[in-house]
Amino acid sequence: MASDRTEDNAQSLWYRAPGEVEIRRDTVAAPAPGEVRIRAIYGALSRGTESLVFAGRVPESEYERMRAPFMAGKFPFPVKYGYAVVGRVEEGPAEYRGRIAFALHPHQTLFNVPCADAIPVPEAIPPQRAVLAANMETALNAVWDAAPGPADRIAVVGAGVVGALVAYLCGQIPGTEVTLVDVNPERERLARALGTGFATVNAAERDCDMVFHASGSAAGLATALSLAGHEATVVELSWYGDLPVAAPLGGAFHSRRLRLVSSQVGEVAPSHRPRWTRERRLAAALALLADARLDALLAPAVRFAELPKKIAAILRPESGTLCQLIAY
Repeated sequence: MASDRTEDNAQSLWYRAPGEVEIRRDTVAAPAPGEVRIRAIYGALSRGTESLVFAGRVPESEYERMRAPFMAGKFPFPVKYGYAVVGRVEEGPAEYRGRIAFALHPHQTLFNVPCADAIPVPEAIPPQRAVLAANMETALNAVWDAAPGPADRIAVVGAGVVGALVAYLCGQIPGTEVTLVDVNPERERLARALGTGFATVNAAERDCDMVFHASGSAAGLATALSLAGHEATVVELSWYGDLPVAAPLGGAFHSRRLRLVSSQVGEVAPSHRPRWTRERRLAAALALLADARLDALLAPAVRFAELPKKIAAILRPESGTLCQLIAY
């Protein structure tokens, strides 16, 4: 159902220059037929990708591929970016109105999206946990790309949000031995909360059947390659922007016949692409969040209005923040 109003006001977060963000006023038209209007309740910063956007480190070659759904502006600046908002549907078809939905939308208080892009949040999942849907979708796609099996020994290097979710998913496979590996020993608490093992880099067990790399650093990639067993696969989940990365492909890389493969959420994994749409994958990722243990990934909420003065500290690598929750 279309609104009688012609437009409403909203506020959105814009990356305007390297290290600078601001909140701008947006005018939101009445939802068109086939659209819903969502008023944001919670959102999340994607620390890996958004730190690169914040620093202006998106390579020119990736300007188009890195465009997020419903993004405004053009890289490098200014851009309205982000892709994790949970809110209540205020207007639209009757079956949507009043429901809590997730949308891959930039940080904004009020917005319209096509009905197909408003993914209903299952009632068993709190709205604040539902902000993890985009990260869970990335993790799910990575597990599909890698296809680990029962009883595999699996290492996940990098205990950020995506790495932790990959470890969590792999830990649901019967008999797997999953270890979350990180340079920060305090991440052991997170690993225990998610039901996986933990090791610092020097203590991690070698000869793994499969290794995922999600640290976003060249040192982490070197660690991932060192943990892989003979003819094992290393799945690269990190995205480095315009940063050159030295991969240690000498030594025993060839004699151990290792495979280094990429995984990226922009396309459904080839193993599932003939049958799965992105919408089905995102809905599945939301359903996988029905576990209170995943709340361990959420940092205490920061108010949307406070983001301009707090975002730099949040996005610093040393901040220790996992998923920064935004309260609208």
